[in-house]
Formats: sequence, C-alpha cells, structure tokens
Amino acid sequence: MSLSTHCLNTTTGLPAEGLLVELVSLAVDGAGAEISAVPTVLESATTDADGRHRFALSPEPGTYRLRFHTGAFLAAQDTDTLYPWVDITFTVEDPAVNPAAPTHLHIPLLLNPFGYSTYRGS
Repeated sequence: MSLSTHCLNTTTGLPAEGLLVELVSLAVDGAGAEISAVPTVLESATTDADGRHRFALSPEPGTYRLRFHTGAFLAAQDTDTLYPWVDITFTVEDPAVNPAAPTHLHIPLLLNPFGYSTYRGS
C-alpha cells in the first residue's frame, strides 16, 4: 500500500508548496471511535513545489489521519483562516479481507482560507 497527497490553494490557483502534513495512526474500537487520546505521528513532511508529498511509509490496514497545518501555512502568506489545521481521517483496508482494496491511496486537499474539500484521488 502506498499513500500520497496533493494540496492546491484554490484562492491563488497555485500548489500549496511548503505545507506541513503529518500522517498519524489512530487507535479505534470496532465501531470506529478513537480509543487513544494520544495519536502516533508516523511521518511528518512538507509538500514539494507541486504541492505534493508521497509518504515513505506504507500504511498497514487500519485507521489514519492526515493533518495539514493550514493555519501556519496561510499565516506565512499573510492570510487569515478559520482553520488552524485540516484533518482527513481515512481507513486502509486489508487486501486479505477485501481483494479489491486499493494498492495506492491518493488523498488531495483543495484549500482556501474559508473552506476546503477532499476526495479519493487516483
């Protein structure tokens, strides 16, 4: 399983170069509720000139969160925002349980100071 992300600033139309993003492992119960108050940061990096990052870690089946540090990123551009960070929580399926589970996840973030959206990319 490989994982990548891409962030575009939809206000400027430019890639979000230098945006800090963290990959966090979450402990959850059978219903999907978090059971640990202290998540584990597995990898921390900044996006490249194209606003992209490919994680070195290959996530095992489980629940994860990408945390984008949008407040600091936009503050560096003299831009106020409502969102100090954006969290995207997702699951990695076990291919032994679901043979159709993807071998690569790409999780884009479209960002502006007033809102954001995300989707499962390709």
